[in-house]
Amino acid sequence: MRLEDALPQDGSQKRKRRVGRGISAGQGASCGFGMRGQKSRSGSGTRPGFEGGQMPLYRRVPKLKHFPLINRREYTVINVSALAALVAETEVSLSSLIESGIVTSDDGPLKILGDGELTVALKVQAAAFTVSARTKIEAAGGSCEILS
Repeated sequence: MRLEDALPQDGSQKRKRRVGRGISAGQGASCGFGMRGQKSRSGSGTRPGFEGGQMPLYRRVPKLKHFPLINRREYTVINVSALAALVAETEVSLSSLIESGIVTSDDGPLKILGDGELTVALKVQAAAFTVSARTKIEAAGGSCEILS
């Protein structure tokens, strides 16, 4: 038998620590709180964030709006008005827009925005659509397909 094999019985409970009951109890007199000071007195001590009277961190840091989103999703955006120059029943995707020269750079998945008018029916494949872009494409007789 080794020392690490010596475990308490199942269901046994450890005795509660009784503080302030003399030096033989192990936590007599000051009950483990030390001699003097704010943290030895009765009551809760200090609140979270308290720095001893110094202006605490949460009050001395400026509260600024418009912090950038972490892991923000970047899109290649294009308006519906740029799609109006295409021939009817064309399949529109990011690769086809780059080939035709409407989009010059691949900044991420394609997102269609709803600025402008559209009169030709197109089959548009994109990662995201705004609500106005989807309604304008479908009103012109086209279809919207969301790519994963």
